[in-house]
Amino acid sequence: MVESGAIPPGSVHLPGIHVDRIVAVDPHDRRIERRTVRPSPKCFNWYDPAKSSRGRGEALSIKQMVDKAVAQYGSDTRRVYITGLSAGGAMTADMLADYPDAFAAGSIDSGVPAFCANSRYSALTCRNSPTGKTPAQWGDLVRAAAPTGTTSWPRVAIRHGTSDTTVNPANATESHDQWTNVWGIGQRPSRTQNLPGGTTLSIYYDTTGKPAVEVYSISGMGHGLAVNPGSGTDQCGTTGTYYLNSLCSSYYTATFWGLAGSSGTAEPGKPGTS
Repeated sequence: MVESGAIPPGSVHLPGIHVDRIVAVDPHDRRIERRTVRPSPKCFNWYDPAKSSRGRGEALSIKQMVDKAVAQYGSDTRRVYITGLSAGGAMTADMLADYPDAFAAGSIDSGVPAFCANSRYSALTCRNSPTGKTPAQWGDLVRAAAPTGTTSWPRVAIRHGTSDTTVNPANATESHDQWTNVWGIGQRPSRTQNLPGGTTLSIYYDTTGKPAVEVYSISGMGHGLAVNPGSGTDQCGTTGTYYLNSLCSSYYTATFWGLAGSSGTAEPGKPGTS
């Protein structure tokens, strides 16, 4: 236990809860003083099957919001995408597994593999250390969550800093294992590329030669979303808490999804034309 105010609120980030401060108390008084930063629940309950499975809880709520937006704005149902950071990244992975029929692609930033936990306790284990599952075991979790007979899967970008002390970077490797197995493609990259901010991009092609899975390993970056302030085509964002200077993740995500061109028809994995 530490004195009140000794730990900055942003330094303690647990699944489902943000702890504002921890105070020293009498040994017989085990209360924890805390102030929430948003109404309960504080983060997505990505680790609770009752809330993160297809047709249930928060997963269903997100899907209903997507359906509402598609209906209201006349969106192309073949071009719906999802992305999230940290607990949002974990929920993104779950949603891609739950609803491969709803999302064309997704981006998991500083997150974990789909269904790597089924309780708050196991979420801590999943977040902090590798579980030792094989690629096939990870892939089976996705196949079990998706509708029976699913053969078409969303493309997935995985982005993680090598110095992340909140979510172990090994989770990026396990996410890679999961989605390359789901796609039925090799564990070795089809090609690699050096990007800004000390980033190594590993690209895994599907059987038609198009990128299906991309993994961005960002050297020295901690827990957060990658930004690269500036006016260049491949720059964006403003640095701040959880917004870390390395590369413009939004640009590379849009490029991977085929949205970087002015017409929104860029080839996946290749820059669009303006």
